[in-house]
Amino acid sequence: MNSVTANPSSILPLELVDKCIGSRMHIIMKNDKELYGTLIGFDDFVNMLMDDVIEVEYTVDGKRITKLEQILLNGNNIAMLVPGGDYDAS
Repeated sequence: MNSVTANPSSILPLELVDKCIGSRMHIIMKNDKELYGTLIGFDDFVNMLMDDVIEVEYTVDGKRITKLEQILLNGNNIAMLVPGGDYDAS
């Protein structure tokens, strides 16, 4: 009988997001926006509460940067999460 052993160092995606609470995150959205902020919390649908957010929107006129104190982000619109990312104005 073959038994499948789990890799003890493997981590589930939501566990990784949980380890990022209190850290800066770079979030790439499905539309032309990127967000940089501190992750405060999230739910099973990866809806996220974030503090000290910088929203960067790419438009035909160039970059538009908006600073937000706090946001509740819908997880359906997230394309990629990058732990530890922060905005570089250059």
